[in-house]
Amino acid sequence: MEQTPVQSRIIKFGIFEVALESGELYKAGVRQKVTGQPFEVLRLLLEHPQQIVTREELQHHIWPKDTFVDYDLALRKAITRLREVLGDSAESPRFIETIPRRGYRFIAPLNASSDGAVVGVPAQDAHPRGLRTGIAMVLVVAVLGAVLALVLSARHRIFGESAALQIRSLAVLPLESLSAEPAQEYFSDGLTDALITDLAQIGGVKVISRTSTVQYKRTKKGLPEIARELNVDGIVEGTVQRSGDRVRITVQLIHASSDTHIWASSYERDMRDVLVLERDVTEDVARHIQARLTTETRTQVPRPVKPEALEAYLQGNYYLNRYGKGGGGEEKARAAVYFQQAIAADPNFAPAYKGLADAHYSSWPSSQDVQIVINATNRALELDPKFADARVILAEIKFFHDWDFRGAEQEVRRAITQNPSSAGAHTELCMYLYFLGRTNDALRECRVSQELDPTGDHQRDADTLYWAGEDDRAIALAQMLLQTDPDDGFLHHALCRYYSRKGMYKEAGQEAERVLALFGDHDGAARVHHALVTSGGQAALRECARELEHWIKTQRAYVPGNVAAFYAVLGDNDRAFYWLEDAYKHHDLAWLTTDIPLESLKSERMFDSLRSDPRYADLLSRMELP
Repeated sequence: MEQTPVQSRIIKFGIFEVALESGELYKAGVRQKVTGQPFEVLRLLLEHPQQIVTREELQHHIWPKDTFVDYDLALRKAITRLREVLGDSAESPRFIETIPRRGYRFIAPLNASSDGAVVGVPAQDAHPRGLRTGIAMVLVVAVLGAVLALVLSARHRIFGESAALQIRSLAVLPLESLSAEPAQEYFSDGLTDALITDLAQIGGVKVISRTSTVQYKRTKKGLPEIARELNVDGIVEGTVQRSGDRVRITVQLIHASSDTHIWASSYERDMRDVLVLERDVTEDVARHIQARLTTETRTQVPRPVKPEALEAYLQGNYYLNRYGKGGGGEEKARAAVYFQQAIAADPNFAPAYKGLADAHYSSWPSSQDVQIVINATNRALELDPKFADARVILAEIKFFHDWDFRGAEQEVRRAITQNPSSAGAHTELCMYLYFLGRTNDALRECRVSQELDPTGDHQRDADTLYWAGEDDRAIALAQMLLQTDPDDGFLHHALCRYYSRKGMYKEAGQEAERVLALFGDHDGAARVHHALVTSGGQAALRECARELEHWIKTQRAYVPGNVAAFYAVLGDNDRAFYWLEDAYKHHDLAWLTTDIPLESLKSERMFDSLRSDPRYADLLSRMELP
């Protein structure tokens, strides 16, 4: 008597076949020993192909609530067993992909209908040689049903969920490196920066700056919490894996407040085509948030970059970002070497020229540094006229080097047009407007910058309050920010200014000591500390001014504006004007330093005591500040 066939769903992928109802996995026709929890995990992943199945969903379906077990450990063991059988790996997944902090996804294409339905196939017959006419008709009906379900699902997504899942602001979390070598993290960091820059070109979407998102590297915070802190609708997160000259990036887009997965995909290309890969990611993100790329971005096709050029460029960015975080000028010197290597490997790679310009902002600039910055910036814009970051440097050249104040404002506004999400460009415009005495306009631009970079540019946020005359709030904010970033030398310098202006000399002296130490002058820091302990805060500030004068005389750093500011708050107008005149004579060099710029003479509040001196009006007149 013929046995009645058992109805079963069979799903095929690669050389594997899975009979879901009978719980069997075949590899090239040979049954594999996969049962229990590993098979149940596989079943759930296959029932939701190309979708993230969260850890919570796996726990709910496979381990009942009253089961006492280490769920994470059990899940890891199940995934490990599946990968052993499938010949898969976490580092280069072909079938099961790990989604950090969320769950897993089955990524291989399935040779079945969308629900895996193959009806009327005996479960014990893993290789049916044909289909009867009746079975074929049922399959057609199943396929038509699946198509109809997809259409209805799409209609629901478009009309039912679009309002709830709208994304008008976006944050890119640091891409997680899957490399076993910690030294390779510069690579994933660099690709994160580049992705942020590309996504900022999406029309109508605010993209948060890198300096605000970098703090979430390896964070244990949930996405809704991160979204609230950054005030964004959407989160982009993912992984980077590099193997030789091949790069694989996996990216997903999450509606943050609801923690709803919207889209995910994986991309793999040669190193030379990484910029093309980034463009593909950007276009996919734009499409899935129903936004559009700017016309300029859509029409540009990124050119291939030589792998050695990209490698050197990313190394250069790594060292550039370390400057002021406990290291001295050697960080920028190392960065400059890498950017030169990138240019030598690929002379038409515009970002390397912009990086080279940044690296030559020196503590003791020379006329050669100035020329390198100018030439590198012009070359970057020649190669890429839409390069907003390079245009910001061009604006700086016009403002601080040429004293073409109107031209500088035009250039930085053009940069904002090219990249409306550039927090740096808005900060730059804020600073120019403040220096020119247009305080209300300046504060408006600062607020825009703060929205784009809500937790990143600490000094800007505190300076905004300081410029508005709210000293106590500026001090409180700086103190709070330093609790989480205690080695930010620039923020310590800002706090020193606030204390000095307010007459809190002891606190200012303590900050001056910290600044000298963070920028590598430990002997000078010790002398300031001794003066503070033995003679008080004003003596410490005077010792700091003398130490900075020593920096100038020994060509350690050219900081005449800082020296003049200290002498101004100490009431020594003669020494203050001596160094302001020196800054005037060398203004074509001083703008490359981290000094208080001479161009801030009209607005910097540390110079308030000088305003009644005739020398002050004379200097402003010669500078032709509007």
